[in-house]
Amino acid sequence: MFFSKLFSFFSKSLAMDLGTANTLMYSPGQGIVLNEPSVVALDSRDGKVLAVGREAKEFLGRTPQRIMAIRPLKDGVIADFEVTNAMITYFIKKVITGFKLVKPRMVICVPTGITQVEKRAVIESGMQSGAREVRLVEEPMAAAIGAGLNIEEPRGNLVVDIGGGTTEVAVISLSAVAYAESVRVAGDEMNEAIQRYIQEEYQLLVGENTAERVKMTIGTAYPPRETMTFRVQGKNIVNGNPKAVEVNDAEIREAIKEPVRTIVHAVHRALEKTPPELISDIGENGMLLAGGGALLKGLDQLITEEADIPVIIDEDPLTTVLRGTGKTLTQEKKYSYVFIN
Repeated sequence: MFFSKLFSFFSKSLAMDLGTANTLMYSPGQGIVLNEPSVVALDSRDGKVLAVGREAKEFLGRTPQRIMAIRPLKDGVIADFEVTNAMITYFIKKVITGFKLVKPRMVICVPTGITQVEKRAVIESGMQSGAREVRLVEEPMAAAIGAGLNIEEPRGNLVVDIGGGTTEVAVISLSAVAYAESVRVAGDEMNEAIQRYIQEEYQLLVGENTAERVKMTIGTAYPPRETMTFRVQGKNIVNGNPKAVEVNDAEIREAIKEPVRTIVHAVHRALEKTPPELISDIGENGMLLAGGGALLKGLDQLITEEADIPVIIDEDPLTTVLRGTGKTLTQEKKYSYVFIN
């Protein structure tokens, strides 16, 4: 008994939302202990890690030739295994300080469309980064648990989680996924669409961070009551000089129209493939919208208008998935059925 308590005292358990745009970590008893961009800055000469997370994100588009700012995850999955290992290792060391007797247990959420090869990559990355055990849970299920939906009941729940690299759409009933689709179109696609639009319309090159600020400030999926504008600064394509232009919400809405339309179509497909009984439940309960994409102004209005179902935005959509992943860690027996490995 003594050794069991000692082991428990020195051990550490972590839940991780390993996202394309941001990585979040949850620790039982402490709550959310980390929320950092999924970016790593490397020295191109020797591969040495120079910065990780928030500091590294500031390097994007600003690095000299010898420094590379890399986002090691693409479309919700690992694109660069070694850099992902370095990033996770850095984050684990940041949140677990002091004396460590044993390696942490980890639960990591993954997209529903993940392949067996991609699953193995996530597990191996977690193990090589210092975890002693890695369990996986699908993002829509984690979002449903994090939002407090009654997933154990025989009632349909529609969950749409819009992250940086993927949009996860799932219908959940009786603690199982009745339908799921992972669309590799989300926040990053919107940023890229804004960059292309500004380049084509104004002959102005802008960086990824600038495009993201434009999206977060005046990006809308549905026309607002009042016009919003944003002063964008970048590089003139014609002569290479600094240049600034003012764009409005209607222009940005046009720029991101295709990614938004893809997300709405994914919702339509989910409704088309869901049994009538579950559809009636969804019509009554509404649809849960989570993830950073849920913060796009007017997206809930657009989906309500297009799909004729009420939309509920989680109170803190950026952390919905992580909160649910954390619950599977702290209440492992209750949620044992959600692990996919």
